[in-house]
Amino acid sequence: MKTKMKLMASLKIWAVIYPSITLFLYLFGEALSVLPLYQRTFLLTITLVPWIVFVGVPFVDVILKKISSEPTAK
Repeated sequence: MKTKMKLMASLKIWAVIYPSITLFLYLFGEALSVLPLYQRTFLLTITLVPWIVFVGVPFVDVILKKISSEPTAK
């Protein structure tokens, strides 16, 4: 994989991970705070990894394709 493609992939993943983790912790952080760290981490990853892989990144791909395929006004 070329460096440019790796950079784009990492930016797309970050664009999904950051808001997803932030929202997850905003909604469930207080309730999860009573759990040990390893359990909180497990719940966070078991929930967000599938979300990111199957929904988040494909959604970002669709948005980027729509943006890049729209004709520019001259």
